[in-house]
Amino acid sequence: MSDATCWTLIEGAAAGDSASRAIFTSRYLPLVRAFLEARWKGRRSYADLEDALQETFLECFRQEGALDRIEDRSREFRPFLLGVVRNVALRFETARARRRDGPGSETFQADVLPVDEESLSRVFDRAWAETILREAALRQEQAARDSDDAARRRVDLLREVFREGRSVAELSRLWAIDANVLRHEYDRARAEFLEALKEVVGFHNPNAPERVARECREIARLFA
Repeated sequence: MSDATCWTLIEGAAAGDSASRAIFTSRYLPLVRAFLEARWKGRRSYADLEDALQETFLECFRQEGALDRIEDRSREFRPFLLGVVRNVALRFETARARRRDGPGSETFQADVLPVDEESLSRVFDRAWAETILREAALRQEQAARDSDDAARRRVDLLREVFREGRSVAELSRLWAIDANVLRHEYDRARAEFLEALKEVVGFHNPNAPERVARECREIARLFA
């Protein structure tokens, strides 16, 4: 739906709608996984990580859980979700600490190693940005499929430049297209991608144009 926002998705997931919960999980699972993998690198087993992933989404979906407790829809959802997964991770670490051997044990106690929360927040932010960029690329590709050959070629052009590292001049020779024409198409393709990016960021920040503009700038800086 054109008027869908992250809050309509969250509302549906909190109410128990299975489709909303599936979309919510597929959208945010990569972010939660990236955070936990970075936090527990060399510290926890794969089984622990999978259990924490499941617990994060159970915490979101259970009755009177995290999603039910959201009252202020003017806030950003990204830091809220970061807080949820951080709290789940802390619960797992606290539970492990209680089961630890007593004082004087020779056992290596990985969970007592310091955690750099600021660095982990940056990991989460980057994973968030990568998710947003993928969604924007998919949105642009879908629009191109529904348009014409020129639009589809512009998508290919961006893919060649950003994923394959080719220059517009090189592609001009390979595709036998005038360099000035292709440069114009490249500028248009970037503008179309930026519009798709704004739409995706707007999904997460409804009725907040200043926040949308700021997040688009932040994403651009992360991948500069």
